[in-house]
This record gives sequence, C-alpha cells and structure tokens, in this order.
Amino acid sequence: MKESIKEKFRNLLKNQRFAVIATQDKNEPYTNLVSFLVNNDFKKIYFPTSKKTKKYENLSANSKISMLIDNRGNKPIDIKNAIVVTAIGKSKETKEKIIINEFLKKHPYLKDFINSPNCAMIEISIEKYVIVDNFENITIFDL
Repeated sequence: MKESIKEKFRNLLKNQRFAVIATQDKNEPYTNLVSFLVNNDFKKIYFPTSKKTKKYENLSANSKISMLIDNRGNKPIDIKNAIVVTAIGKSKETKEKIIINEFLKKHPYLKDFINSPNCAMIEISIEKYVIVDNFENITIFDL
C-alpha cells in the first residue's frame, strides 16, 4: 500500500530531528539549522536557541519565520523520493515546562543547552504548510 501524502507529512514531522529556519534582518534573509519538535495537532513547532544569536535577534524584531523540513539523503534518487515541507508562521518565546520536557524526550542530548540561562524556547504558530513530494507535487495545508 502506498503511503498517502498526509501520512508522509506526519511521519516526517514526527521523526525528523533537524530543520532549517529562515528569519529576516531588515532586507536580508538568514538561515540556520535547528533541532525541533512538533506538537500533536501540527499547529505548533518548537526549537531552542541562544538569546545571543542572530536568529534570536531577528525573531525579536520580526516574528515571521519559515522552517524547511525534509528527508533527503543527498542522493540522485531524492529527486523522486524526497518529501520537503515548508512551515510558515509566526514565532514567540515560550517558557512552558511541558514543552521543554517533551522537547527533551526527543532531544535528550540537548539537556545542558536547554537548561542554560541564555536558552530560549521558540514557539512557531503555523499558518500553513507547503509540501512538495515526487519533485513537483505540491500540497498546501492551511491551518
């Protein structure tokens, strides 16, 4: 049985550990690799960052953010087999302990970083997902 786009989407967001975020500084885009966690209804994504970073500074000035999550293996077959999800939304800092605890279940190796005083947990409220699979099939989920 072939996996549906919705199943591929859910599996990717639940199982992938890293993503690339894009923030903006005035007129210049800025990207970073981050670890992340998605909540159960896929309406929020969380990632930690140091408060001493350019990405934190950018998000403090402009809450708009996008996140790219994919399953590529850097192989030619990825053109056909990769699924790429772009999450678009707005960010804010959260201090919810339950989120931090859930994040650490997925990323226990980040415990010291997460518990440091300069770490901020960022919450993205997702407005929509743009999903590309099979190189050119595009699906949009508006939330």
